[in-house]
Amino acid sequence: MDLRYTDAVPSDAERAAVDGLLGPPPSGWEGAEDRTETDLRWATGGASAAKDRRDQLLPALHAVNDRVGWISEGALNYICRRLTVAPAEAYGVATFYAMFSVRPRPAKVLHVCTDLACAASGSAAVCADLTERLGAPGTPAEGAVWQESPCLGLCERAPAALLLQAGAQPAPPAFEERGAEDGAPGHGKGRAGEEPAAGAVRCSAVLAPATAAAIVTAARAPESAPAEPPAGAAVPQAGDPALVLLRRIGTVDPASLDDYRSAGGYTALRRAFKLGPAGVIREVLEAGLVGRGGAAFPTGRKWQATAQQADGPHYLVCNADESEPGTFKDRVLMEGDPYALVEAMTIAGYAIGAHQGYIYLRGEYPRAYERLDHALRSARTRGLLGPDVLGQGYAFDIEIRRGAGAYICGEETAIFNSIEGQRGEPRSKPPFPVEKGLFGKPTAVNNVETLVNVLPILEHGAAAYAATGTETSTGTKLFCVSGQVARPGIYELPFGASLRELLDLAGPPERLRAVLLGGAAGGFVRPDELDVPLTFEGTRAAGTTLGSGVVLVLDDSVELPRVLLRIAEFFRDESCGQCVPCRVGTVRQEEALHRIVDRTGAAAAQDIALMREVGQAMRDASICGLGQTAWNAVESAIDRLGVYK
Repeated sequence: MDLRYTDAVPSDAERAAVDGLLGPPPSGWEGAEDRTETDLRWATGGASAAKDRRDQLLPALHAVNDRVGWISEGALNYICRRLTVAPAEAYGVATFYAMFSVRPRPAKVLHVCTDLACAASGSAAVCADLTERLGAPGTPAEGAVWQESPCLGLCERAPAALLLQAGAQPAPPAFEERGAEDGAPGHGKGRAGEEPAAGAVRCSAVLAPATAAAIVTAARAPESAPAEPPAGAAVPQAGDPALVLLRRIGTVDPASLDDYRSAGGYTALRRAFKLGPAGVIREVLEAGLVGRGGAAFPTGRKWQATAQQADGPHYLVCNADESEPGTFKDRVLMEGDPYALVEAMTIAGYAIGAHQGYIYLRGEYPRAYERLDHALRSARTRGLLGPDVLGQGYAFDIEIRRGAGAYICGEETAIFNSIEGQRGEPRSKPPFPVEKGLFGKPTAVNNVETLVNVLPILEHGAAAYAATGTETSTGTKLFCVSGQVARPGIYELPFGASLRELLDLAGPPERLRAVLLGGAAGGFVRPDELDVPLTFEGTRAAGTTLGSGVVLVLDDSVELPRVLLRIAEFFRDESCGQCVPCRVGTVRQEEALHRIVDRTGAAAAQDIALMREVGQAMRDASICGLGQTAWNAVESAIDRLGVYK
């Protein structure tokens, strides 16, 4: 692609997809097929107007990819004209994301997970069988193409596959009308610039556990694929009265706003309005809530710092791009209790003085998108979102922005760039997001689990919340247990419970080899270390990390060198390439692991020494957490498990 527009033209389907999102082009300068006499006299817009539209680039790319299955030069050219973006820049964005293609491919794409949990459950055999049946990855067959994929967030049902089919989808169903007691009406038909629900979700089948035969059958006839199990199937503790964050999952209809309210929904928001913004922040501070994504930064301090900024407007961003291999807790929350996230974001927005929130959602979570889209529309219709929430004079709304397959976009500043229509690369800090975040304005970023923790704080009070857990890790924590266990799924335990207690609930293997805590960016724990307390401070003292709550259990049938190699491949693939330590270091780490994958002792010593040097350089000099943690798991396996000795 060039900096200039080309003569390539979009197909009718591509043009319709873009116009369905952006509306018809207002002039010949912005993509209309014919230029009028008025167009020839003057042009409107300019740099300022173009900057205001740039954030629609990623939704526009999604619109074309969803409708056609790939993004042609003509489609990209048309998007660029509509948004006044240089084609070279748009090409750089389109090629940044793994779920987009700028080369022709079939409308049906099969994503077969080969990451840690699926690899431990036999994904290699599934891929080998698929290669025999359909050809090598990327080879069209049976009207589809299959490709190996990083974690799909379906680890409790590994090995997993996801079939996405392009093409116009039916319009969404009508939503329930607002009740008379719910305050002012919202705007239930969506807003300009919002991703359209019709055609936006292209999921044809989720195959988990997947077999090659089932994948081929689904490729031929997607309608024959089995229905997905309810979200409660991922929660072995479903129905346990001791649950806090998971208490509604499996017991309340996730599509029904009335059921949610009958189960205590919107009690927290009503109390928030009584407390006022400062009172809400004070409750969150006194409860001791810290971020659940791994950094464990105090949530109340983040909200307070954002609220105090004089610059405006303020924004709230929910980081729902959980791409850490082995993590699926946020998916289960969004699929099983979507109104909880909507309510929690409304409270957070009220506390920080924001009137617009964004959910940055993994592109690989089509069912979560459907559930959240329905919840948002219902909430608007019932006056729980919109210009006058619950009749309290507070305006707040939420928009979903889908990612497109980029692990790095889980980093908070990379999310900003992605939403703004740039490549999803992290920014240097300072300035910090609370000062200059999304669109250069003060922004609070929290993940799904962190936000839904606000509800029990306001429902029961800060003191009651802080009474659970430990002094510095309060409340409960969700753990994503997968691998060689009898009952994989999401578990909720108070902070301070031991790893042994968690594994006893999940059913550990007879011959436990190791447990990976924190995912690919985490560290390994030996079988004799299972009494480590599951708190941020406890795991830190034990020389590992709690991270986002990944607990991948491996028995002695798993080849650890192969696991480490898969981790290294993952970081090499997912590095955005912006900084040299990460761009080069992840490649050198993978090369060294390839050389020593079947070697031990002195034969491996030289490459281990090289990896230590490279790993330290990445940890010290990388711009973001990806490079800083890329060596963690490999280092812990060498030092704690004695791999390669």
